[in-house]
Amino acid sequence: MVRSLPPFPALRAFEAAARHNSFTAAAAELHVTHGAISRQVAAFEAWVGVQVFHRHGKRVALTDDGRHYLATVQAAFDSIARATQQLRDTAVVHVLRVNALPTFSMKWLLPRLSQFQRLVPNVELRLSTSNAPVETLEGFDVAVRRGPAHWPDCVSGHFLGETEVPVCSPALLERQPIHTAGDLARHVLLHSDTRPDAWRTWLAAAGVQAKCRKKQSFDHFYLALQAAVDGLGVALGPLPLVDDELASGRLVAPLAGPQLDARGYWWVVRREVADAPLAVQFCRWLEEQASPGEHAAVR
Repeated sequence: MVRSLPPFPALRAFEAAARHNSFTAAAAELHVTHGAISRQVAAFEAWVGVQVFHRHGKRVALTDDGRHYLATVQAAFDSIARATQQLRDTAVVHVLRVNALPTFSMKWLLPRLSQFQRLVPNVELRLSTSNAPVETLEGFDVAVRRGPAHWPDCVSGHFLGETEVPVCSPALLERQPIHTAGDLARHVLLHSDTRPDAWRTWLAAAGVQAKCRKKQSFDHFYLALQAAVDGLGVALGPLPLVDDELASGRLVAPLAGPQLDARGYWWVVRREVADAPLAVQFCRWLEEQASPGEHAAVR
């Protein structure tokens, strides 16, 4: 279907002049002369065959036909402007700077990030990892930390819980079975400098004395988990961060409990960007990804 549309320059001249009730103001807005607006409007009236302006010397006023037509033209211009902005936005790459804990990033966030990229394709997500306090960070929009805690000049929200249970490789368990918490005395316990009290707390909850226990320490928690996968000892694995390893069989959890609740994960957003659509969308996505019932079965 071929649309019968007036010349666009004439249509723009009509809309601007009608909005201002002035050819002079329309000319200033469109960066043309008063005479150019007058000629465009005259050409428009000749094209439609209807007078849309009353002219009284240098003053102009819309006719009834012109006033009715203006409402439709302005609505169409508004719709075109919105569609054009949306089209331009698809070509703009927005940057979101996320700083998250290293183990959380490796075990939980990275395996899911492709879903966020498909959901918001025009985003360049710049992920950095750190255990540093939020108040010492620079250049971030959203941080992920364990909490709750006080984060100055930020807004925050809890999105993911965590429980801890001993985990090890199937091969290690076959060599040295673990039937009760007391059997851990024959194993090397893998510690992390970032969670120094984790094993002590768990053993106390299990009613096991912690004396004379063999241990090996790592500066990052993800190294302790990898050491468990490699059969070097038993780590205190956090659910759901080790769900994939449990589901694949790279790790097993020989004891049903106790499963201790640990500090959960919170998104933390600088107050000045708390209402930014992209930051809000990312935090909501984190909450959706952390829906209940994700944990792998503990064997």
